[in-house]
Amino acid sequence: MQVNSLRNLLAIILIAGCAQLARAGGMESLESFVKTVKSGRAEFSQVVTAPARPGQSARSKTSTGTFEFLRPNRFKFLYQKPFEQSIVADGQTLWLYDVDLNQVTARKQAQLLASTPAALIAAAPDLHALQADFNLQDAPDKDGLQWVVATPKARDGQLQSVRVGFKPGNGGSQLAVLEILDSFGQRSVLTFSKFEVNAALPADAFVFKPPAGADVIRQ
Repeated sequence: MQVNSLRNLLAIILIAGCAQLARAGGMESLESFVKTVKSGRAEFSQVVTAPARPGQSARSKTSTGTFEFLRPNRFKFLYQKPFEQSIVADGQTLWLYDVDLNQVTARKQAQLLASTPAALIAAAPDLHALQADFNLQDAPDKDGLQWVVATPKARDGQLQSVRVGFKPGNGGSQLAVLEILDSFGQRSVLTFSKFEVNAALPADAFVFKPPAGADVIRQ
């Protein structure tokens, strides 16, 4: 009886330990990514799906482009298709440039990024900074990825939740997918490819100068 009881106890401990490891997979990947990946470069595809209206199917639109970041607080999304658009954070100012409209919007970066998806993947210096603005928890592994769900602690924003998917590997966790759900029910899924970890990116690569003749709006 004692041997069987000991075996049962060991089995329970092992099962509990495995469950903890499984639950910790996404969080461990997030912590590793924030701690060890100080810069990066990738291509991305973004699919935005609006909520279906009564009697209609949900509508989606797809965009593609490139993404670069230099931790902390510098990143750049360059949308190439179907329309050219730039989103650049230089550490002080967040710039949005719409090529078709020839319009630039400039906003103070510190007021915007804390509870945004950009903080999760590019801006935050460490996991502790993320936990100040997000409730973070592991989600079950899916599609070969380890997932974390981030819910903003602020209740007054337009962001409902973010799911971040990491691809585990020998070289560390690699950012693979970002799923964003806003308060209006719109879902945006960014899939990253050709991710280059700790790319050599100088700070001046994130300097943005409004094009000549562009209408600049400062908020």
